[in-house]
Amino acid sequence: MVDLSVEICGLKFRNPILPAAGPTVHNGDALVKAAEGGAGGLVAKTVSVSPAHVPRPCIIKVKDSLLNAELWTDLSLEQWLRHEYAKAKRTRLPLIASVGYNAEEIRAVAPKLKAAGVDALELSTHHLENDPMPVVEATKAAKEVVDIPVFVKISPNVPDVAQFARAVEEAGADGIVAINSVGPCLAVDIENTMPMLGSISGYGWLSGPAIKPLAVRCVADICRAVKIPVIGAGGISNGRDAVEFIMVGASAVQLSTAAIVRGYKIYGLIADEMAKFMRAKGYNSINDFKGIALHHLPEQPFRTTAKPPEVTASRCTGCGLCERYCPYDAIRIVGRIARLDPVKCYGCGLCVSVCPTRAIRL
Repeated sequence: MVDLSVEICGLKFRNPILPAAGPTVHNGDALVKAAEGGAGGLVAKTVSVSPAHVPRPCIIKVKDSLLNAELWTDLSLEQWLRHEYAKAKRTRLPLIASVGYNAEEIRAVAPKLKAAGVDALELSTHHLENDPMPVVEATKAAKEVVDIPVFVKISPNVPDVAQFARAVEEAGADGIVAINSVGPCLAVDIENTMPMLGSISGYGWLSGPAIKPLAVRCVADICRAVKIPVIGAGGISNGRDAVEFIMVGASAVQLSTAAIVRGYKIYGLIADEMAKFMRAKGYNSINDFKGIALHHLPEQPFRTTAKPPEVTASRCTGCGLCERYCPYDAIRIVGRIARLDPVKCYGCGLCVSVCPTRAIRL
């Protein structure tokens, strides 16, 4: 029997799959739905000193990802304090309140959130530039006024996420959440020549599978730079994605886009997929594979010469994906089996990543 539970900063989560602050946790009822869908803990939408005036339209689909011009909650802080957090607390899951944005605002709001019964804070500090001082000041402000865990959400739109992570660790942060959405981005409706989002200049922020490799890299960099726990976020759609983040050091993960696309049941589905993977690999707990991939990240390239991958004929279905994707014309399907031409093969590895049955391996 595998154990999916995790403990982070004294908070005990039944599994490591959490919602990210965003549209799917816009009020207390939505948080309850996340709990019923199988989330291991809860993260509420960001609050601040006053409600946001959100431009419309504010969310669009771009292939398998999303662009959003969402802001913080448009509900009043008083409504969250009096009603919404209380609904979420009735689930008996750990509740993290997202709060923004600058040190002055966080210093004013954070004590009220603690008084409302939230178990931890997640600081949302907008998309920062090169200077870590605003997030450092926000972290110090939160730690001065509350004695519950403080997680700091870090944007990928900085030159060095590890530097920012070390700065907030030194400022007293108890944990880090990485990453936020990526942008600004722009999408135009070519039928009417108009931007598809209603924000200033039509700009939005990218989330979903398109940003997952960036998020995994950032989490790996941060986990190698700090000792405090890291919660990974960015493009998680299934159990294997969640495992990948944990293998580069994350203690848990958050997701939003997948919950928008597939509904609240996604949290439990991902947890179930993780459990299935763990049973197949012989892992009993999350700690059995947490950070395991960090030991294999090379300081130098493995090699710079071509080495053709091997094909396991018994696994090959002859689907033809490898032949279709190969840019070097080095693969042919012969007799429903992939055949590689070692002379043409560049050893790029693309065929390995597209093979659905793992019949091709380096």
